[in-house]
Amino acid sequence: MEEKVKKAVDQLGKDFPNLNWNFRPDPSSGRLEYISQWLGEDDEEVMLCAFKGKHIHERFHRQDFFFLNFAMQGDYRALSSRNEEETLVEEGDCYIGQPFSGYALRSHSQEDIVILGILIKKEVFFNEYLTPLSSDPVLLKFFLDYEIDQYSDEYIHLKLDMDSPIWELLNLMVVEYANKKEDTQKILKPMIFSLMMFLTREYEGQKYEGQESDLSDDMVRYIEGHLDEVTLGSLSTHFGYHPNYISSMIHKKTGKTFSEILLSLRMKRAELLMKNTDLSLEKIADMIGYHNTSNFYKAFRTCFGESPRTWQKANSQN
Repeated sequence: MEEKVKKAVDQLGKDFPNLNWNFRPDPSSGRLEYISQWLGEDDEEVMLCAFKGKHIHERFHRQDFFFLNFAMQGDYRALSSRNEEETLVEEGDCYIGQPFSGYALRSHSQEDIVILGILIKKEVFFNEYLTPLSSDPVLLKFFLDYEIDQYSDEYIHLKLDMDSPIWELLNLMVVEYANKKEDTQKILKPMIFSLMMFLTREYEGQKYEGQESDLSDDMVRYIEGHLDEVTLGSLSTHFGYHPNYISSMIHKKTGKTFSEILLSLRMKRAELLMKNTDLSLEKIADMIGYHNTSNFYKAFRTCFGESPRTWQKANSQN
């Protein structure tokens, strides 16, 4: 680590034991479990924290926020209540957890380890960071699952190359947060947006690594990841085939036209977002490619036989 980053990590490491470690029992679960409340100041919407040391053995707990942990130096183990498993998080890895997912840090090392945590309040996450994650349906479902099942106990474990731009971004964030000023939140929040974009790219690359797929699978996957902007023309440009060939090939493989596939995928995404978030219909429409809201209403009625608002009232989890 360069000296400036090292000093910032040292400062956050010293602050770590003095954070708001307020573990409260969770009577609603019927389990002997504890919930960790927000660790930062009340006026902070995002925050960073860092553990630096050789030994840590946290109480098993859940937390009322989203978190992303990065192994900046050394390895550690993450205890999850999913099958009571321990995951080895090696130097350079990222471990992402939902609100309420069971978690505990464990490490007994000969050398100092450094674990950097980024914490995000739930409402801020949904209002400001859900959009870059929505391009991947599996990733989107992961971040919405806790709304359906608070104890889903899922997590994401990513391997990051040490030359990834993510580390440069994290270094900037560490230095900024360790030397907080009045505008630090305004500076950190767009940096976290960029971080989410990089992580989405990493996730998509690692998720499909080693999987065999034919051209039609790749095309449907591309459509699913670009619902807000994809057209037959852009699909043709991306894959280097004539639009007529793509139309014929997709229909032969799937039994559906490009337009039918696009409509189906958009409506599935809209259904997921409407049922599990408080995002406005206008925002959801824009996220899935309907920049004219009336076109979204028409498409939705065609697919579901009723207006989005009527459907939302009947199917809302709230």
